[in-house]
Amino acid sequence: MADVSAAAAPPAVLPPGQYLLLRYAYVPDILERRGPHRDGHLEHARRAKAAGLLHAIGAVGSPPTGALLVFADVNPADVEAYAGGDPYVAAGLVTSHDVEVWTVVT
Repeated sequence: MADVSAAAAPPAVLPPGQYLLLRYAYVPDILERRGPHRDGHLEHARRAKAAGLLHAIGAVGSPPTGALLVFADVNPADVEAYAGGDPYVAAGLVTSHDVEVWTVVT
């Protein structure tokens, strides 16, 4: 095994601390149905990222079965409000979602 202490440390993507994870579960045919809503969904994410609230977003699974969104410096009500304004949620492409605390240690 390589000596990881001697390796150059990669840049931190998320510093240690507490974040909120928003987990989406998608409809089984998300790839076929998302087209008309995708630009709005991505723009919604870009605005939240530009505001410093959303740190990362990405699909889970191949094909996608859901998504994970990472928020910082917000409360659960803010994350719920974000979900409520997401075009994927409004279009019924998200079958369920939940918010949970994620503690990053390294």
